[in-house]
Amino acid sequence: MKKLTVLIIVFTIGFFSSLSGQNKFEIKRKEMVNKQIQARGIADKNTLKALEVVPRHLFVPEEYLDQAYDDGPLPIGYGQTISQPYIVAYMTELLNVGPDDVVLEIGTGSGYQAAILSRIVKKVYTVEIVEELGLAAKERLKALNYDNVEVKIGDGYYGWEEHAPYSGIIVTSASEYIPPPLIKQLKDKGRMIIPVGSPFSVQNLMLVEKSGDKIRTKSLIPVRFVPLTRQSAP
Repeated sequence: MKKLTVLIIVFTIGFFSSLSGQNKFEIKRKEMVNKQIQARGIADKNTLKALEVVPRHLFVPEEYLDQAYDDGPLPIGYGQTISQPYIVAYMTELLNVGPDDVVLEIGTGSGYQAAILSRIVKKVYTVEIVEELGLAAKERLKALNYDNVEVKIGDGYYGWEEHAPYSGIIVTSASEYIPPPLIKQLKDKGRMIIPVGSPFSVQNLMLVEKSGDKIRTKSLIPVRFVPLTRQSAP
């Protein structure tokens, strides 16, 4: 009986310690949404809710766990980053998608942006060129039950033609110009959000809108993203 009592005490301490950790991250997540995102003008309820429920700390390397909800990007390895929470929210809101939409993401990274979108849309297809990141993101998203996200390892410049057209396309790395295959895969009345400019300087976040054969672009805000990585020529 004494041994059983000790085991119960140990288990109880461990349980409440884990619960306390989760509560800490929930508090930080709510503060992130209130102070970093909503306070800066993000008003879309679906976007705010997604940012509030997706556990960002599970999408960053362990050494950056305490910085998971800080106001800035974080490295995730292989020269890539997880974007600043505000930028994730800003791009998501601009995409203007809903529960019946299918979205393409270029640059899976850790899977965080795909997880956010999965809470809003019907299906997310996401392409990552760095195999190690893509496979890790695939396993992470599966383990966290984001069942409406499909990950492909490949060159995002060419999109994912098999599932096109898309209601929205979100590109999380900088390109010197808007890739024509992505424009082609965008649905009529669809939107694309993409950072455009030199990978070694400040870029412009662009909104691309498609209406029939017409393409309209609008420069939004200055940003700094890692470059869109391409596959080497054979």
